[in-house]
Amino acid sequence: MTGPPLVLASASPRRLELLRQVGLMPDCIDPADIDETPRRGELPPAHAMRLAQEKAQSVVPRHPGAYVLAADTVVACGRRILPKTEDEASARSCLGLLSGRRHRVHGAIALVSPDGRLVLRRVESQVSFKRLSEAEIGAYLRTGEWQGKAGGYAIQGRAAALIRWVSGSYSNVVGLPLFEATQLLAGRGYRPGWLASC
Repeated sequence: MTGPPLVLASASPRRLELLRQVGLMPDCIDPADIDETPRRGELPPAHAMRLAQEKAQSVVPRHPGAYVLAADTVVACGRRILPKTEDEASARSCLGLLSGRRHRVHGAIALVSPDGRLVLRRVESQVSFKRLSEAEIGAYLRTGEWQGKAGGYAIQGRAAALIRWVSGSYSNVVGLPLFEATQLLAGRGYRPGWLASC
């Protein structure tokens, strides 16, 4: 499409793949570099919303007149925010915590339109893991899929065999709620080329 460019303020290959799935091709990928440490007493939904907004606003000055789309995904057990697992010990801890129970995935989207207006949306999904044996946890850890993943798992990968059900947006659990993202963009005048004539 012609018009203002779309900038994805994320280094996540999953978010880029999801956007491409629905025919949205960012003109530029410019990851935000912010501190993602939760603030003291910050609840998971508020944490996701704050990070999405900060990501968008940190990238906007580099792309005046563009659509800037940012997102954040927070996996939470109750009020506890689970980390993006960088080592096997933290991944094992997360999987042990998620085993046999349901948890929530809070997805937040921030969009700054070419006129500088910021809009935010939050989406909540629920995911239920089967009760995991030590052997299953060990086998999953050996896949390496957990590296850098919030909560220590990738639902679009082998972890799908460990998940009993998902309630709400599946793409939100992967990393970006597509329905809400496309609606947000359309509401600000940006539509995929294949929908432009609708």
